[in-house]
Amino acid sequence: MLESTVAAIGPLDEPAMAAARDLQSRLTKPAGSLGALEPLSVRLAGLAGTCPPPLPEPAAVAIFAGDHGVHAQGVTPWPQEVTAQMIGNFLAGGAVVNAFARQAGALVTVVDVGVATPLPVDPSATADPAGPRLVTANVRLGTRDMTVTAALTRDEARAAVETGIRVAGELIDGGAGILLTGDMGIGNTTPSAALIAAFTGVDPAAATGRGTGVDDETYRRKVGVVRAALDRHAPDPADPLGVLAAVGGLEHAAASTPSGSAGS
Repeated sequence: MLESTVAAIGPLDEPAMAAARDLQSRLTKPAGSLGALEPLSVRLAGLAGTCPPPLPEPAAVAIFAGDHGVHAQGVTPWPQEVTAQMIGNFLAGGAVVNAFARQAGALVTVVDVGVATPLPVDPSATADPAGPRLVTANVRLGTRDMTVTAALTRDEARAAVETGIRVAGELIDGGAGILLTGDMGIGNTTPSAALIAAFTGVDPAAATGRGTGVDDETYRRKVGVVRAALDRHAPDPADPLGVLAAVGGLEHAAASTPSGSAGS
C-alpha cells in the first residue's frame, strides 16, 4: 500500500500554476499584499490542475493518538493516562479542535493508532454521524523507549503509515475536500524533536522545545534524551521509514501519510 500510494503522487500542474500566477498579476491590488495566501493559491491550482482551483471543502480533521515509551525518561510532568483522557474529550466535543471544527463545519475523526491505556469512551459518544468518531487501529500499545531500543520495528512503522493512508482514503471517499491532521500523545514532543533533528541535521537543543509545563531541569533532561536517542540510532534521513521506526511515534507515522493518498 505504501509503495503504490507514493507512486501515485504526481507533480504539480505547471500550466495551472502559471495561469494562477498570471491571474494574481492582473488583480487590482498591490503585488504580494495577500502574503502567504498568494503562493498558496498557486499551489492549490497546481494540485487541482485548474485555475482558479475549486474551494477545498468540506474539511475533515483526523487526530492520530499514540503513547511513547520514552515517557519513562521523565521528559514530561504529565502521566501517560492523559492521552486516553484527551481522546475522551475529543469524542465528547470538548476540546479546542472541536470548537474550531464546529465553526468550520469540519468532521472530526480520532484514530487510536497506539494508545497504551484503556480509552474512557462511551460507545454512544461516536454514534452521531455528524459528531466526532473514533477509529480503532492500534498497532501496538505505545512505542518502545527510543533511548534503549528502536521505538518501532520497521513493520510497525509501515503499519502506522498505512493506517493514515486508509483513514485519508476513507475520508476522501466520504466527500472530504481537504484533510487536516492533528496528533495527541503525552511526551510526543520528545520524539518530534528527534525526528526534526534527524531530518534537518540541526542540533537537538535547537530542535527541542519545552512542551507543556516543563521546568528547566526537565527541559535539560529532554534535550539529553533526544541527543542520546539520535546517538544510539544514527537514523539516516534518506530512509524516512527507518527514521520513523528508530525515533518516531505511531501518531507521527500515521499523520505523515503521503499527500497523494488524498487525490488532487
